[in-house]
Amino acid sequence: MVGAVLVVVLLLVLGGCGCVVWAARGGPGWVRGVARVTLGAGGAVRWAHRNRKRQLLPGSSGNSGGDD
Repeated sequence: MVGAVLVVVLLLVLGGCGCVVWAARGGPGWVRGVARVTLGAGGAVRWAHRNRKRQLLPGSSGNSGGDD
């Protein structure tokens, strides 16, 4: 069951990436909409990953106050 969910997620990701490429080449409106959603989801994942890294490594945030 978990494998089936992972396959569906993989297919959605690949479809989203294909829509991003197609939209960059001037695809129809629905493709541009899917591309916007895909790029927004990618940005949200990057943002969450950065915030998680900051929480796990508090001394690596660039604030070197010396009182860690």
